[in-house]
Amino acid sequence: MNPEERKLLQNTFNLAEENNKMLRKVRGVQKRQAFFSILKWIIIIGVAVGAFYFLQPYIDNVLKFIQDSSASLNQLKNLGNIPH
Repeated sequence: MNPEERKLLQNTFNLAEENNKMLRKVRGVQKRQAFFSILKWIIIIGVAVGAFYFLQPYIDNVLKFIQDSSASLNQLKNLGNIPH
């Protein structure tokens, strides 16, 4: 192997090593990105479920109020329909 071929082979080897290091870094970034993406969705879903659990008594009270109001309005309508 002459010196020119050896130098070319060495340059190719150095480029391959540099590419390998960069690819490992890119793959590491992708893994962290996937982890944080999953973590973000877990937090979003957890907050939504927690908010629903926390707000459930208030939602039940509002629904009960609406039902009671509807029943009262129906009773008022029925009072107006009584023949004299």
